[in-house]
Amino acid sequence: MDSVEPSPYTQLEARFQRLLTLGEAASILHWDSSTMMPPGGATGRAAQIAEMSAVTHGLLCAPETGDLLKAAEDANLDDWQRANLDLMRRRHAHATALTEAQVVALSHASSACETVWRKARAENDFDAVRAPLETLLDLVRDSARAKSDALGLSPYDALLDEYEPGGRSADIDVLFADLEDFLPGFLTDVIEHQSTSTANAPKGPFPIEAQRQLGIKLMKSLGFDFDHGRLDISLHPFCGGTVDDVRITTRYDKSDYASALMGVLHETGHAMYERGLPDDWRYQPVGGALGMAMHESQSLLIEMQVCRSLPFLEYAAPLMAEAFQGSGPQWQPGNLHTLLTKVTPGMIRVDADEVTYPLHVILRYRLEQAMISGDINVVDLPAAWDDGMERLLGIRPANDREGCMQDIHWYDGAWGYFPTYTLGAMTAAQLYISARQARPEIAEAIPKGDFKPLMDWLGANVHSLGSSLTAPDLLKRATGKYLNTDDFKAHLRYRYLG
Repeated sequence: MDSVEPSPYTQLEARFQRLLTLGEAASILHWDSSTMMPPGGATGRAAQIAEMSAVTHGLLCAPETGDLLKAAEDANLDDWQRANLDLMRRRHAHATALTEAQVVALSHASSACETVWRKARAENDFDAVRAPLETLLDLVRDSARAKSDALGLSPYDALLDEYEPGGRSADIDVLFADLEDFLPGFLTDVIEHQSTSTANAPKGPFPIEAQRQLGIKLMKSLGFDFDHGRLDISLHPFCGGTVDDVRITTRYDKSDYASALMGVLHETGHAMYERGLPDDWRYQPVGGALGMAMHESQSLLIEMQVCRSLPFLEYAAPLMAEAFQGSGPQWQPGNLHTLLTKVTPGMIRVDADEVTYPLHVILRYRLEQAMISGDINVVDLPAAWDDGMERLLGIRPANDREGCMQDIHWYDGAWGYFPTYTLGAMTAAQLYISARQARPEIAEAIPKGDFKPLMDWLGANVHSLGSSLTAPDLLKRATGKYLNTDDFKAHLRYRYLG
């Protein structure tokens, strides 16, 4: 008997399973580049990653992929399959906008620029990385123009859409303008309000191994499964790897345990999202995370909404004191809460408090828009950065290491990513308010170190849905309203002026 040929949609699922499996392998290669790889491996690793990019691009852009997408248009599909097909089309449209030569050139330039950046940042030498960044930016601009033509979007929105499907700068501009109007005056009020409060910081040094073990203990409390993940060190904290092999990194400072610990908890939020994605759709676009704003909402919900709260510290403070053999009033929950919610304008985004953090993001958002459009060139970046910091935060970097070289994103080719951080912060506030309203036991459980009620709610309302809905529709389903600044501002007022 002749075998029946699989339907076009079934063939597409098989093709995308292969693509996403290759993507997982590339993710592990990237993780290794940032953690374990010796410096001498950079050239070979760049070639490996570029080849992986070429292979996946070729599979996605092959004529038969386009033929199958067209043939599957009239298929009888359920809601998940229909959403999956739409996401396949989106990925195909992004991929076919670029030639294989462009993809390979971007991959090589990103790897080369990041490698130079690591040394240049450590040595505070922007001139050393300027030429590689110029080369990379030219390629990013070319990519943005090509995708703009193919997708019918502005060049910047074409890049943004890679990280935030459906995200548009016109919508972000409205939200960010509201925050930019609100935050400077609110920041002044908070600093004045906090001027009357005092806190005593625990004295270090804080041994790195003790910091690591404390992080692991709190990761486990949140539900992180070390049979499916690990914690390592990198220059810039991140969460990578695969759904069943999640790789978290942080960086340690013997004089400041809180920075690394909050970084670990932040990345654990990312990891829990990855681990909660729907198993049945593991190797399909619909089974993946719903854009980077939703991803950032999961990390910021854990770090900012939960782990900097007084209820969490009622649980965690004794563990912190035990880890560093500390005692006395400086290890009391109230004192630690005052320290962890202290608002002070600072130079470094990843160490910023949640009041000033959006201003860091707005600066980067404005700058990358201007750089993609050509209004700012690489040579102008340090001064434009410093001027923006002074305008938005009232402080000016002393050097480029704490200025325009502090973040990895642009040097690694990630343009259009930055606004998702603050979109994520707003989403986190909106979700956490709704979670506590829907399940009052969440607030009762956190001081006991029980995060299951919260994770169950997030699992049902965010994680398990993958990308089956658009981000606005998922947020509307979970909270009853679309994304806005109201809940975020209400959270800030309650925490910092309440």
